Amino acid sequence: MAKKDFLFPEELFYEKNSHMWIRKEEGDIVISGIDAIGLDNLGDLAYITLRPAGTHVKKGESMGTLEAAKMTGDVFAPVSGTVVAVNEACVQNPGIVNDDTYGRGWLISIKADDWPGESVDFVSGEALKPWVEAEIKRLESQGFDA
Repeated sequence: MAKKDFLFPEELFYEKNSHMWIRKEEGDIVISGIDAIGLDNLGDLAYITLRPAGTHVKKGESMGTLEAAKMTGDVFAPVSGTVVAVNEACVQNPGIVNDDTYGRGWLISIKADDWPGESVDFVSGEALKPWVEAEIKRLESQGFDA
């Protein structure tokens, strides 16, 4: 069986446990969505529910759900902060996430409470490739078709 080639843009940060990608914007605003491995494990998205703008979220806690062909999974907050915006286009049409997860398929925008403190746990730069390879091996050992 051929290995899948997962796209992981190097300019983004990745949360190791929840498979969320993070793009830092100005003013401690972060945009986040599900990464390629997380999306592949879920399958084609059918429904998305997310906490509304104005909600305070804590890093690592559920802030919504993704329902897909293979399973339903929680969307975990990559940082603590206040939800600034939800991508309503993706809530209405989850296929956008399947088609362009790192672009138009972003899920939520959060004003981070402590970006410097919480971002140290993310994978980026030179650590990205070894993490992706190890994560694929880990998931394959659990029976996922990575």
